[in-house]
Amino acid sequence: MPEVSRFFGLVISMYHDDHLPPHFHVKYAEHRAQIHIETLEIIEGKIPNRVLALTLEWAALHRAELRENWQRAQVGVPPTKIEPLE
Repeated sequence: MPEVSRFFGLVISMYHDDHLPPHFHVKYAEHRAQIHIETLEIIEGKIPNRVLALTLEWAALHRAELRENWQRAQVGVPPTKIEPLE
């Protein structure tokens, strides 16, 4: 799964040709979740509240880039890296 960003121990990634709705994957230690790009809601999995807050802050800042990466991944083009949260 191509990594899109990494910060504060979180790994954000997207699969090629993944199922709808448009989303990204978050990994933090043993925790996993899928976050809807448009609503920024968890659609699957569970992550700690602090990790969710950091993830949502980052995603809100980079939503346009996430949308673009989703489109790239749907046609088999590797997603581009997105700046981490600082």
